[in-house]
Amino acid sequence: MIELKATDLKKAHIGQIETYMNYIDKNTKTINEESTIGIIICKKDNKFIMKYVTNKNIFDREYELV
Repeated sequence: MIELKATDLKKAHIGQIETYMNYIDKNTKTINEESTIGIIICKKDNKFIMKYVTNKNIFDREYELV
């Protein structure tokens, strides 16, 4: 699941994507599939960064889009 936000990352964005991920995991994925992973692409300091979201951890990774 990927979400694009035109603003800085906010806690509400993380909560929103986790809600969607939980729904997918409970209602659409099969028992053989891994848990859903979410990616939030947001703006920070005039760059775009990606945030990887799982139900247990949030990992920050910065990427510069060229």
